[in-house]
Amino acid sequence: MLAPFEKEKAELSRILHKIGAMKFGTFKLTSGRISPYYIDLRIVPSFPDAFQRVCDLYVKLLEKNLGAENVDRIAGIPTAGIPFASAVSYLMKKPFIYIRPKAKFHGRERRIEGLLMPGDCVLLMDDLITTGLSLRKAAKAIKAEGGVVKDALVMLDREEGGKQRLLKDGIRLHYLLTAREAATKLYELGAIEEDQLKTILKQKTRKK
Repeated sequence: MLAPFEKEKAELSRILHKIGAMKFGTFKLTSGRISPYYIDLRIVPSFPDAFQRVCDLYVKLLEKNLGAENVDRIAGIPTAGIPFASAVSYLMKKPFIYIRPKAKFHGRERRIEGLLMPGDCVLLMDDLITTGLSLRKAAKAIKAEGGVVKDALVMLDREEGGKQRLLKDGIRLHYLLTAREAATKLYELGAIEEDQLKTILKQKTRKK
């Protein structure tokens, strides 16, 4: 996978620092794991300029790695991935769909909201990936309704095995930034201390 250029990684790191997206402490992740740091990307849409720039970077990576012609629909992963997928779908002029956490028991009783046709190539979008469980569940739901899932796009990869698990399902992961890259860039910018950098790097080493 071709990663974004260094200047874009640095820019995204600066954006995350500016809006206070990276926190240090003791946090329980969606996967149930305890982490010494937390990157809150759910706050990005609350900062219009940051949100617009991040979505522009998503579009740039999508066009560079996949090509718009290879994507029929863009699916948002609940809940953090939905605003990003919605905005990118609009910018790319691609149909937007999203996956419900659970199937509703009225109406069509489906987990997919929006129009999905058999054979449609669907790009999954989320804010970040840790273990990959949410993306794998979403892919399963889309495939159950006839869609095809070959790629997933996230802003940040926490590098905790999610990429490898998706690959076992035949899904390639594309990301704007890794946790290691974000920490390194923030340290170079003087935004975090050396001990905070080591905290994240140590976490990555332990998870490999």
